[in-house]
Amino acid sequence: MKWLWSLLLTLAVLSPSAAQQQVKQEEVFSAKLNAQRTIRVSLPPYYATDKKKKYPLLLLLDGEYLLEPFTGVLSYAYYWDELPEVIVVALDNVDADQRQQDTAIDETTGMPAPSGNQFFQFIGGELIPYLEKNYRLLPFRIIAGHDLTARTANFFLYEDNPPFRGYINFSPELAPGMDEKLAAALAAGKNNLFYYLCSAEGDMTRLKKSFKVLDEWLKAIQNPKLKYHYEEYKNGSHYSLVPYGVPGALYDIFAAYRPISPVEYQEKIATLPSGYTAYLANKYAIIQQELGINMPIRLTDIKAIEAAIMKNNAYEELKELAKMVKQSYPKKIIGEYYEGLYYEMTGDYQKAKKIYLKSYSLESIGEYNKDFMIKRAEKL
Repeated sequence: MKWLWSLLLTLAVLSPSAAQQQVKQEEVFSAKLNAQRTIRVSLPPYYATDKKKKYPLLLLLDGEYLLEPFTGVLSYAYYWDELPEVIVVALDNVDADQRQQDTAIDETTGMPAPSGNQFFQFIGGELIPYLEKNYRLLPFRIIAGHDLTARTANFFLYEDNPPFRGYINFSPELAPGMDEKLAAALAAGKNNLFYYLCSAEGDMTRLKKSFKVLDEWLKAIQNPKLKYHYEEYKNGSHYSLVPYGVPGALYDIFAAYRPISPVEYQEKIATLPSGYTAYLANKYAIIQQELGINMPIRLTDIKAIEAAIMKNNAYEELKELAKMVKQSYPKKIIGEYYEGLYYEMTGDYQKAKKIYLKSYSLESIGEYNKDFMIKRAEKL
């Protein structure tokens, strides 16, 4: 096993993609471990630009080989605004011996052994406070690990108030009794919790058997606060399941964040008899409640709701849409556009024209600029 960890660490260091990663490396001293631990921090693209914005935290155990797969998927998703920007922190292992010590358990009790407990206390009692002090973090935090480190991550769920809301488990090595304890903890959870578990068709037989037991426990839970998903990837192994599981985990945990897709529009919005603006308000309320992210409504989502309103002649809803848009973009022209459109579609052309023309003092956004509004007024 040690040779494999040496190989993985070497590949991570020598890989061209790793060398090109724009990450910040830091040394964090741990009194619990009486040692320095290396972390690498990958900040969102505009972290330095918007100095008030806060971000979810994604903490990667086995950071030496998990950082690049996660940042690669995130970079792609940022381009399409499919996933929220997050602060990614990779906690690197020096070697296989250190990893074994950090994740050691007492096989009799199923709890961390002394060295494993010191590492566990370092994460919750030292590393998280250090990151909170030095970076702008939202309360929503995710922890990810692979086999032994996934087991360590799961111990946080034994606590009354776990510091993480999302758990990404790549083929976890479960401690004795962990399946039953996790089920009890997740069933009793009062906060929104996301638990992602993945294996592979070619995973170790012993581990696959334990996952089937754990899956039976977890899928029977009725707690509405729990979002649980288990995935077994075909053609994968214990190690190759990671590149399969990274996008699966991120898109599953952040499902609420994604913009309205053509499928969502056709199946969930276009079929509604009314309540299109209420659907939009609820969508963004869920993003705030589940992920702690308070964000302006996307222009594409606004346009989707406008399309549904216009298609179904639900013009009264344009007035409510205008209010919502003005809250998201108080200094932009777009709010006036929807207010003017409401009066236009309900037959009050004079008022619509007045609103279109008075928007000249507001800022442009997308296609909504002064020329656009003047042309709307001239058509009336």
